[in-house]
Amino acid sequence: MAERSTSGVYFDGRSSRDHPATLMLDADSVTLSVPELGITQVWGAAEVSVDPAIPGVRRALIVPGGGRYETPDDAAISAWERQVGRNRALGGVRWLEGRWGAALASLVVAVAAVAAFVAFGIPALSRQAAAVTPRSVLTTFDRETLKVLSSGDYVGPSRLGAARQAQLQRAFRDVAAWAGGGYAYTLLLRDGEPDGAGSGLGPNAFALPGGTVVMTDQLVALARSDRELIGVLAHETGHVTNRHGLAGVYQALGLAALTTVVTGDLVSASTFAAAVPAALLRGGYSRAAETQADEDSGRFMMERYRTTRPLQDILARLEREVGGGEDGDGEPSVFDLLRSHPGTAQRIEHLKAIERDAQP
Repeated sequence: MAERSTSGVYFDGRSSRDHPATLMLDADSVTLSVPELGITQVWGAAEVSVDPAIPGVRRALIVPGGGRYETPDDAAISAWERQVGRNRALGGVRWLEGRWGAALASLVVAVAAVAAFVAFGIPALSRQAAAVTPRSVLTTFDRETLKVLSSGDYVGPSRLGAARQAQLQRAFRDVAAWAGGGYAYTLLLRDGEPDGAGSGLGPNAFALPGGTVVMTDQLVALARSDRELIGVLAHETGHVTNRHGLAGVYQALGLAALTTVVTGDLVSASTFAAAVPAALLRGGYSRAAETQADEDSGRFMMERYRTTRPLQDILARLEREVGGGEDGDGEPSVFDLLRSHPGTAQRIEHLKAIERDAQP
């Protein structure tokens, strides 16, 4: 390739003043001439570095000694780059930047990648983060969430008699022993309508990440047998052992929560714990999580009673009597037992399938 001459400006690296200059380029050498400074210098091509091309910005070459030469003659510099094999890896980037169609296509790909990460990546990372969260952290989450519940109009002290509460506590201990996992299981019986105005939880049960299970008096009153309540409790311990609630919290709070878990930042963790109650109150379980908890409860029911019918019955009754867990505005109320992606009919059919599959 013939020698190329370019016109531009030179900065000596000691002041911000530029000087008119020319640069001669060939395969083996680079010659700089700066008449104002009386400079004419020659370097080997390998001694001169070239900044990558940026659309709309002058091309820049860095010469030995800290000097910098800039020129608008992109064609000459690009031709020399190809000749001496410089910045080959960035050629494709420059090609994309210079074409609107390619740029738009790249944008679409980037948006799709972000959407895929949000839809699949964050849930997967959330499950992994939930699996490695220490038990001590789970206990903190339970405590903070219960403070929020107690300070609002969600729940109040249970109105059940002492004998009835003791009976339910014994039943729960059997379920907790079966569920295992080393969690500090605790059953809290609470009035789900403490103000009598219908603004509380109503007939409900839910599990917190550390093993605390809350069941309302209204759900106890709705049940026609303790087997129905035991099926619900087994379902809730399934959420605990599989860490569904915690994974949902991490997913709701996003990458900040995951970073806290991965880095073990205790200061961030304490701040994060304050946001957990709201995330739990707003959150729900995925279709896969509800199905897995139903499967756990179904296995327990089959082992104890050889049927999943009690859990089927109370789910159907909840659907009929409280409208699938929705309030008067058609929005799911807090911690609804029925608020999940799979509908009640599908859940009942799944429980029936568990029973059929277990038959000899």
